[in-house]
Amino acid sequence: MQMLTKFESKSNRVKGIAFHPKRPWILASLHNGCIQLWDYRMGTLLERFDEHDGPVRGISFHATQPLFVSGGDDYKIKVWNHKTRRCLFTLNGHLDYVRSVFFHHEYPWIISASDDQTIRIWNWQSRNCIAILTGHNHYVMCAQFHPKDDLVVSASLDQTVRVWDISGLRKKNQAPSANSYEDRLSAQSSQPDLFGSTDAIVKYVLEGHDRGVNWATFHPSLPLIVSCGDDRQVKLWRMNDTKAWEVDTCRGHFNNVSCAIFHPRQDLIISDAEDKSIRVWDMSKRTAVATFRRDHDRFWVLTAHPELNLFAAGHDNGLIVFKLERERPAYQVHQNQLFYSKEKLLRVFDYTTGADNAVLSLRKLGSQYVQPRSLSYNPAERAVLVTSPSDGGTYELFSLPKDFTGEPREPTGDGKRGSGTSAIFIARNRFAVLDKMHQQIQIRDLTNTVTKSFKPPSQVNEIFYAGAGNLLLSTATSVILYDITQRRTIAELSTPPVKYVVWAPDMSLVALLSKHTITIANKNLEQSALIHETIRIKSGAWDDAGVFVYCTLNHIKYALPQGDNGIIRTLDQPVYLTRVKGKGVHVLDRDGKARTINIDPTEYRFKLALVKRNYDEVLQIIRNSNLVGQSIIAYLQKKGYPEVALHFVRDDKTRFELALECGNIEVALETAKSMDREECWNKLGAEALRQGNHQVVEMAYQRVKNFDRLSFLYLATGNVDKLKKMMKIAELRNDTMSRFHNSLYLGDVEERIKLLKEVGQLPLAYLTAKSHGLNEEAEAILAASGLTEDDIEIPAQGQLLQPPTPIVRLQDSNWPLLTVSRGFFDSAFAADQANPMTPAPFNFATDAVDTMEEAGGDWGEDDFGIPGISDVPRTAAAEEGGAEDDEEGGWDLDADIKLNLEVEVGDATAEGEAAEFTPPSSGTNESAIWISNSPLAADHIAAGNFENAMQILNRQVGIANFTPLKPQFLTIFQASRVSLPANVSLPPLSFHVRRNGEDSDVRRSLPVVVFAFQNIISNDLQNAYRLTTSGKFANATTSFKAILHTVLLTVVSKKSEVDEVELIFVDILQVQQLIGVCREYILGLSIEQSRRTVALDTPDNIKRALELSAYFTHCQLQTAHLQLALRQGMKLSFKVKNFSTASTFARRLLELAPPQAVATEARQIQQAAERTPRDELKLDYDQYNPFTVCGASYTPIYKGSPSVNCPYCQTSYKPEYESTQCTVCEIAQVGANSSGLRVLI
Repeated sequence: MQMLTKFESKSNRVKGIAFHPKRPWILASLHNGCIQLWDYRMGTLLERFDEHDGPVRGISFHATQPLFVSGGDDYKIKVWNHKTRRCLFTLNGHLDYVRSVFFHHEYPWIISASDDQTIRIWNWQSRNCIAILTGHNHYVMCAQFHPKDDLVVSASLDQTVRVWDISGLRKKNQAPSANSYEDRLSAQSSQPDLFGSTDAIVKYVLEGHDRGVNWATFHPSLPLIVSCGDDRQVKLWRMNDTKAWEVDTCRGHFNNVSCAIFHPRQDLIISDAEDKSIRVWDMSKRTAVATFRRDHDRFWVLTAHPELNLFAAGHDNGLIVFKLERERPAYQVHQNQLFYSKEKLLRVFDYTTGADNAVLSLRKLGSQYVQPRSLSYNPAERAVLVTSPSDGGTYELFSLPKDFTGEPREPTGDGKRGSGTSAIFIARNRFAVLDKMHQQIQIRDLTNTVTKSFKPPSQVNEIFYAGAGNLLLSTATSVILYDITQRRTIAELSTPPVKYVVWAPDMSLVALLSKHTITIANKNLEQSALIHETIRIKSGAWDDAGVFVYCTLNHIKYALPQGDNGIIRTLDQPVYLTRVKGKGVHVLDRDGKARTINIDPTEYRFKLALVKRNYDEVLQIIRNSNLVGQSIIAYLQKKGYPEVALHFVRDDKTRFELALECGNIEVALETAKSMDREECWNKLGAEALRQGNHQVVEMAYQRVKNFDRLSFLYLATGNVDKLKKMMKIAELRNDTMSRFHNSLYLGDVEERIKLLKEVGQLPLAYLTAKSHGLNEEAEAILAASGLTEDDIEIPAQGQLLQPPTPIVRLQDSNWPLLTVSRGFFDSAFAADQANPMTPAPFNFATDAVDTMEEAGGDWGEDDFGIPGISDVPRTAAAEEGGAEDDEEGGWDLDADIKLNLEVEVGDATAEGEAAEFTPPSSGTNESAIWISNSPLAADHIAAGNFENAMQILNRQVGIANFTPLKPQFLTIFQASRVSLPANVSLPPLSFHVRRNGEDSDVRRSLPVVVFAFQNIISNDLQNAYRLTTSGKFANATTSFKAILHTVLLTVVSKKSEVDEVELIFVDILQVQQLIGVCREYILGLSIEQSRRTVALDTPDNIKRALELSAYFTHCQLQTAHLQLALRQGMKLSFKVKNFSTASTFARRLLELAPPQAVATEARQIQQAAERTPRDELKLDYDQYNPFTVCGASYTPIYKGSPSVNCPYCQTSYKPEYESTQCTVCEIAQVGANSSGLRVLI
């Protein structure tokens, strides 16, 4: 038996403790007068109550009401409401310390024991004392109600335990009922007792303790009483209707025993004492079963949870919540059977029939009080290994009977047992045993004979099954995948201490369960997700779809292999998951009963379908389920599917925000009308204006009465009629400025003159009339003001102010709306209606082609001639493209393969446009200032210091060959200066062009940015994509290399640009991503060009061509280009009868969702290949082992193999190519030391 600590607090001395019957709360009353409310699951302090003066010795929760009661040395009993966190009232009456307080299980009563030698019973509803029990002649240390009967037990320092009958009190206080004649007669003739009330009388006085008694309590179901006292003894008493007597005494404590209680589920007594120990006693044998000691803390109080298998003890420095046994049953699932232990019996539960049979007795294994810890089943030999933590860890091997029905059988023979903390089957006739003490792992056969023994590579706490011939070794800081045969470590993964391991049915994924974390990894221990929980994790199981379902103490949750997780449902009590099947979760509860809990897997199946891009299943779930909730909406927004989230939302406000986010003006307009709030119309107007929908903009401005913006909108759209109405409205509103603006927009001079005269601006009115040739009106104004033309000075160079005449009047139609892409869900949800979407976020995807119909060139020159596979005909356009292309021709794989990625990349202009320039002061060399102000190579080149720039590039990214960079050097140097012709015979004047021309201080000047990153993305990269799509591999390779050379000299000019990533998307991360894109394309295209030079005339050449084709498919290309690469590899492999490889390529191609015709062709090849899944040629290609391709030899470098990298483009090379020139970027030295490229000052 062991003490399993679940929670421990540090505080002042704890004198009283009480569990809440339903919630995971515990109250602790302290010697310093404070009451603490703890959540023992979370380990957090919820509340403090500080109204008592002096120590609080008694505390108790009510069973059903949100109440608790406390009693202390201030003679007061306080009743509290834990919801409102305040004291409701105080019961006064005791004349000395209150030692204990308890609620009655049924009536509104509180019982209290006090040092005033009395026991009082209170009605907490009427707040009165209803009975005083007198009889003890010393302090009463404890008084409690019987859990069922009308009895009270009390313990006193007068060395007695008294049992009181309170049936009279119950009858007196119960609800009126129809009484018999005898009852009414006795009630009329009854006289009060001369010496006290007859409501409560002493039934038994139990004498036997030699000193004062500190505690006494009833057994929850049997007629037993346990008591303890300062005589260091624990006594057991039995009673019947007429008498009570002492049964036996438990001796072993060597100081005052503070408290003793019955174990609510077993025949055990638990006691704690001032000797700093908690002891467990066998109630039938009256012998000590276990003793748990603390070094410095005396124990004062002990309690059991009313429903759970939990105990709590208070000591000098806090409290401890603990269990005396593991409630997790040992179990293992095999196919449709669950093998588990319950009450020292091995049981088998059949999932299909629901039959639950006891098969074998395990009573001889370990201690009778300690349940088995783990179970391992061997289906081949029908044997089980069961381990127990008794005696430092033991195991036993049992053979199962052929028939599981009937009575449980006793194990036959002597049994094959031994010592070890973990024992698991690892093969049909072998099992592994961990001897934790000696750190030895033994491999034994079914006769329990050691066949192999070895020491693990580190300190191991547990061992787990990891497939044939392998073990998972759990250490304090990691998990090790260990090969038993070769005795070597295959892989290691850092994790917290792992308690349980759950493998997926196909052994491809594993969940490593720690106390508060779940680590999901693949079979090679490569981590894919790490999930942290604040509540203890209890168990888990994989469902059919590859989702890990697990449970904590109070929830069933799920985790996707990528790390997304959420709650499926809550739990009343902890359970242990054994299997997940459909909508049912099979569990074992803490009573060892197998049952099924219904769950709704819709949410995690929906998320899994989104992650896997299985949009058909996503649509099916949306249409057939009621999946709702803020968490789903937030998840869809986070994953970039606001249009899907819009389908779930019914709340107008959320629906409006989502509609704006995905650009759905129609839905936004509908919800704005229903809400009719000013802020909504303003947001809608801004989004509609961004899209060019001026009709919705007009409606929004009208709803919020934004007259000024309406007028300007009518001016921009040329709507003269509505501008006139706006002028009339302004006149009715007496808005002078609005009226003037509208007349200005209309070019209505008379109205402007009239308005200026009305507001008393006669000079402006005269000027307006005079400027527009209205001389009579001007003279009338002069006459009215009493002036002549000689008195007025008119500007000599005045110009008429007339608005432009509208050429196209868009009154009933919109402007051309913003061009946006349409997603999969737009078509599904909106059918034929257009659903405007926000532009795609910035990335490096190609927008050079819209469809794969333009593909040609080198992609299509192979004629594989595969019989039985339907050919996709070429279109006329493709034929013409091929004929016109005299260099390399067009694509010729298919005429209907479409690019899946159509990404809009916004155009941007280069930084550093010419600005007004202030010549530098005499004597300042601005080139030298540029060098001192900037550490960037591009700025040093602009200053003319080429040598410095070369040294910087060599230090940063190991550049050794500067010849290819000569054009870029000269371009930067020339673009940073302008020359102006001077007088005849004088040299021209030279000026430096700055990128911060607005700053007049020459000391902070920097040269103009010549190569703008945005231009590279918008122009150069798209052109390279276009060449790749056209099949012009040589030209495309040259273009990508030129981009690599240009990016090297890119400058991000302002930090504000880096901060506003959403606006311009330029920072070092994007630079590195672009370098990676160029690297992958250069390497992939070079591999493909090398493959096309291989003549397919010998087996070795065919093998090399197949390998190069396979390596090409592992380059990180755009989806459209990767589809074409996979298709080429698939056809070539099928042609040379490498069917297994062809099937792999077909599967990968189908995962990328190609066009229908290509998908049909891939399925045909896959079906044909799977009929004979073998390869004619053995390739140096392992798709399951991660690898990179050597940039020089075009051979794989598998994970863990030695390699060196190019310091600039990060291309991998084999070690023999170190110090050579990189073949990808052609400028850096392989393996050179570098500090990293810098593009920002």
